This record gives sequence, structure tokens and C-alpha cells, in this order.
Amino acid sequence: MTFYELLERVGSMGPFQYLHVTLLALPILGIANHNLMQIFTATTPVHHCRPPPNASAGPWVLPMGPNGKPEKCLRFMHPPNASLPNDTQGATEPCLDGWVYNSTRDTIVTEWDLVCNAGKLKEMAQSVFMAGILVGGPMLGELSDRFGRKPTLTWSYLLLAASGSGAAFSPSLTFYIIFRFLSGFSISGISQSTVILNVEWVPTRVRAISSTVIGHFYTIGQFILSGLAYAIPQWRWLQLATSVPFFVFSLLSWWVPESIRWLVLSGKFSKAVKTLQRVATFNGKKEEGKKLNVEELKFILQKDIISAKVKYGLSDLFRIPILLRVTLCLSLAWFSTGFAYYSLAMGVEEFGVNLYILQIIFGGVDIPAKLITILSISYLGRRITQAIVLLLAGGAILALIFVPPEMQLLRTSLAVFGKGCLSGSFSCLFLYTSELFPTVLRQTGLGVSNVWARVGSMLAPLVKITGEMQPFVPNIIYGTTALLGGSAAFLLPETLNKPLPETIEDMQNWQQQAKPVKQEPEAEKASQMVPLKTCGSDPS
Repeated sequence: MTFYELLERVGSMGPFQYLHVTLLALPILGIANHNLMQIFTATTPVHHCRPPPNASAGPWVLPMGPNGKPEKCLRFMHPPNASLPNDTQGATEPCLDGWVYNSTRDTIVTEWDLVCNAGKLKEMAQSVFMAGILVGGPMLGELSDRFGRKPTLTWSYLLLAASGSGAAFSPSLTFYIIFRFLSGFSISGISQSTVILNVEWVPTRVRAISSTVIGHFYTIGQFILSGLAYAIPQWRWLQLATSVPFFVFSLLSWWVPESIRWLVLSGKFSKAVKTLQRVATFNGKKEEGKKLNVEELKFILQKDIISAKVKYGLSDLFRIPILLRVTLCLSLAWFSTGFAYYSLAMGVEEFGVNLYILQIIFGGVDIPAKLITILSISYLGRRITQAIVLLLAGGAILALIFVPPEMQLLRTSLAVFGKGCLSGSFSCLFLYTSELFPTVLRQTGLGVSNVWARVGSMLAPLVKITGEMQPFVPNIIYGTTALLGGSAAFLLPETLNKPLPETIEDMQNWQQQAKPVKQEPEAEKASQMVPLKTCGSDPS
């Protein structure tokens, strides 16, 4: 008997599973808020230099830039009507007295003057947040293996609530960045524990459905963020409103049961049996739960216990040729997806359309994109789907280079199409990566691949700074990287309708089966077809 057959005994898809998935999915609404928070809390409004205190009465004339618009970072040293020598007439200087912002929104940009030379700090703040997600992955993964999935989930909720609230009360940009780093750090623990606890408590036949449902909660969260940002124009209150609910989620998480496999592998057999009995009672199968005991549980999960004694590590991903190819190609696909996705998701304000409406459109495109992706991977296959969505996304980003800023509708359409393709890429990658790596290295392979997505999302805001050289440079970098990721997908094996590989030998067998059978030349075949002589048939 396997674990999932055991799960059938206590109720594989009953009231417990519905409540369990709901409790895991609800906090994902808030994860979307924190990931995309700076779209609204770090908006850069139209601005210009504040006139000096001794400026004459009347409108202050600003110098004009090469684009024919008033300069944002320079002002005249003297009033234009002042009687000055010709060589000092029209001389400019930086904004020594701050800026005037044409906006009713209160953001970190307007509060700490993150414009002109300080504009890079806004992008750095988002990169530091992504760095927190990157660092939190391996660290909280290790803590999860040591102390359990449930405690890690609960403490991650608490850390996100505390650090998010701390960011709302930050007295300076430095404190804000530190708290945002901790918020990103905690999100890694939430994501990892949610995936594992969802997969282990639902039957195999509905695993993809429950994962898709949880993924759509992230999409709904993007809609909620737009509504909250519209209703709360002050960035501190918006930050607080999206953080406080995680105090409630930390309390609700105490109802979520621990991973049975982790309890068994940690030697906590009695607690594992009690947990299964509680699930059975909730699902109306109390009598079945009473029949369970420690000895039976050890017997059922003995394969898991034995396999846990054989240790595989990170080095195996780079030591074995087929694993090396899969790891490198998937890493590039994950990196390019995270890199290009956040270049579009965090660049909403660049398209000149109403920020709130555009964010709803950006979030809404995920729904059809994920649906089309699921249909494609089910019929066309994982490899072709993964390659196509990244190639299309790269093409859309590169096409933005040739569309002038005045054509806002076309630019917005290309950006929305590209983001939809990248959302589909994420959906495909989670499934494809889980199917490519063998069971003995699946968690390690998924972790390494996911790290590269975090590296990409961390670098994406920093690449925007290269736009100071030429406005089209960032899109060249983003688009080319997506094209490389899509091309790398063609080098991966197909997993459609194939059983999950359990061992490294299973993957090597895949490779052998995929090799074409060598055909021998017809002449060589004919020369080898020598008739056999039987006894007594010699004509002499």
C-alpha cells in the first residue's frame, strides 16, 4: 500500500481537503500584494524643481529638455527676467531645494525624493525585496526539513506580518529596504510550505487542479491590489493594510496539519497516526481512522523510510550528463521567465494608461493565459509549450522597441500579451520541472531551478537603469534573454504521458529510448544474409 492509498482510507477528497486547500490559498491573495506592491507605493509622478526661496513672485520658468518638455532635474540659477551678463543668462543647476510633485498619491518616491540621481534607489528597493526571496528559499527550506513544514509556514506568516507592518512605519529609506528584504525572505517560506502541504494532502488525480486553484488566488490578488491602491492613496496605510491580515493567517495555520511524510521520516510515528485519525474523523471516516496504528504506518511507508537513507545532493545535478543538461536548460528557462516577467509586471506605469485599470488588465490576462497553457501542455506537450510561450514573450518585448510612445494602445497590447505568455511559462515550468527530475532529486532540482527565477526577478529592476544610456537597451536585454530561454527548452526531453522518473536510472533509460535506432545500409544487410546449409545437403 502506498501513502495515497492510505489517504483514500481516511478520505482523499472530503471536507478536510476542501478546507485545507482554502486555508492554504487565502494567504496567496496577499502574496500578490507584496510582490507587486511597489507598482503603487513607488509610483514616480510628474515633477519639477522647487523654486529657490528667494525666487521672485509669479510663475517660475523651467529650462526645456531635448524632448521639448520641462526639465525634471534642472532649474535656472537665476530668474529669467533678471539683469545678468550674457554668459550667465540661462545657466542651470540641480534641484537644490527639492521637487514639486503633480500627484495626489503619497509614495516612497515623493516622501524620500527618489527622482533624478536618486531614482536608482527605487529600483534597488525592489531588487532587495527579490533578494530576500532568493536568500529565504534555501534557508527556510533547511529549517522546514529540520522543524517541519507547518511551523515554518506559521512563522513565515508572522514574519511577513511584522516586517510588512514595520515597512509601513519606516522612518527612512534604509529601514524600509531592510523590512522589505525580510518580507521577501518570509514569502519564500510561505511558497515552499504551501506547495508541499497542498501536494501531500490531496490525491494524485486532483493535484494539478488544486495547484491551479491556488495559482488563481494569486491572480485574484492582483485585482485586490488595484482596488486597495485606488481606495488607499497613502503608501504607508496601503502597506499596513496588506500586511496585517497575515497575523490572522498565522493563527488559522495552526489548524493546517503537518506533512505525514515529514513526521514519519522524523520518527514521530504516534503524532502521524493522530493526525491521520483527525483527518479521518473530519471526513466522516472515524472508524477507519481508529484502525490505524504505528506498526501499520511504518509498514506502509517503509519505502519512503528506506529511500530517505540514500542521500543525493546538489552535486549530482551537475555530475551526471543527462541531469546536467536538464538542470542547465531549466535554469535558463526559469531565469528568463522571472527576468522578463518582472520587467513587465513592475513597469506598468511606463505605458501611460490609467495605472489601476492597467493593473487589472495585467492581472486578468493570467486567467486565459493559464487556461490556454494547461490545454497546450495536455495535448501539444510540455517542451513545445514551454518553448513557444518564451519565444512569443521575447518577440513581444523586442517589438516594443519599434513602437513609439505615442501609440499607447499598441504598446499596452504587446506588454499584456507578453505578460500573459510569461504567466503561462511559470505554470508550465512548475509542472515540467517536477516531471523532469527523478523523485530522489525532485525537491533539490525544483529548488535550484526556482532560485534562478528569483535571481532573474532580482536583476530585472536593476536592468531598467540601463535605459539612461538608451531607452531601448532594457527591452533588448529582456527580450533576448526570453528568446534564449525558449530556445533552451527545445533541448529538454518531453514528459507528456510518461510516468514520473523515480531514480536517475529511469532518466537514463529515457535518454536511451529517445536515441534513434541506427539503420544499416541495404548492401551491408545483404552481405550478412548468408544461407545456412543443413546436414546432407552438400552436392558433392
